Amino acid sequence: MIEFKNVTKLYKSVIGVNDISLNLEPGAYGLLGPNGSGKTTFINLITGQLKPTIGEVSVFGVTPTQDDSILRKIGLCPALEPFYHRLTGFQWVVYLTRLHGINAAEAKELAEQALENVGMSENMNRPISSYSLGMRQRCKLAQAMAHNPELLILDEPFNGLDPVGRIEMTDYLRGWIDNGRSLILASHVLHEVEAVHPRFLLISGGRLLASGSPTEVRELMTDCPHVFKIKSDDCQKLSGLLLQAINIDKIELDPKQQTVEIATREATLLYGVINDIVNDQHVKIFQISSSEDSLQELFTNLLKIHRGEL
Repeated sequence: MIEFKNVTKLYKSVIGVNDISLNLEPGAYGLLGPNGSGKTTFINLITGQLKPTIGEVSVFGVTPTQDDSILRKIGLCPALEPFYHRLTGFQWVVYLTRLHGINAAEAKELAEQALENVGMSENMNRPISSYSLGMRQRCKLAQAMAHNPELLILDEPFNGLDPVGRIEMTDYLRGWIDNGRSLILASHVLHEVEAVHPRFLLISGGRLLASGSPTEVRELMTDCPHVFKIKSDDCQKLSGLLLQAINIDKIELDPKQQTVEIATREATLLYGVINDIVNDQHVKIFQISSSEDSLQELFTNLLKIHRGEL
């Protein structure tokens, strides 16, 4: 579906993406990275809005900068808001759908269906200038999906959506994938992407640091030290039992907060040990939190692996 061969994009002395080579088969991918990591540059190279400084990009077998007919197969929801605010949401989606070569009658049907899919049926005939941020976001999603593309590319699509809207959009995207269509979902929020169940593309500083399923990425991190904070009714006893059961790089007790904080490279083993402690030693565990749930922590460790520091 998408092939990058040693692709680098420079903005004068600034590197957008740096020597990326990959081959993506049809499917669902979560493009994860901190703000400024190169996600939008990566997307713009796919859609032909940017030409690589070095290397080659191929999408569905053609070079996107040389054949714009490929855009008929792609639906793009950009992070920016390219609206004509005097138009209604319905008029705007119809207009953009017609740009794909679809006649007026069919474009109206497709636009109405797309707006219904994102929960905008009741408001689609209001001017865009009266929309909230969440409604504008839904409208952008509708125009990306309306022409039924093979590949849907969403750049920070959950921005501005309320919790109900996020759940509805997640369910819709899962259905999109289940119907055999492809998705690239760019975000800096790990749980938003993970909820759609894609494979991960982890990018930082313009470099692709890792790719694979969530399980494969977590296996890559197995030997990295993970920090856990555990709240218990007996911190002293818990810390002693943990020190006997697993290898711990660092341990700190806070009796006032009733917490034990540990750093260990045996994260997978830890959960089984805690289960045994609760059942056999009658120590109560009230809460466990882990640094690996933080996207920033994930990228920090990946960068250390990349540099040979771990």
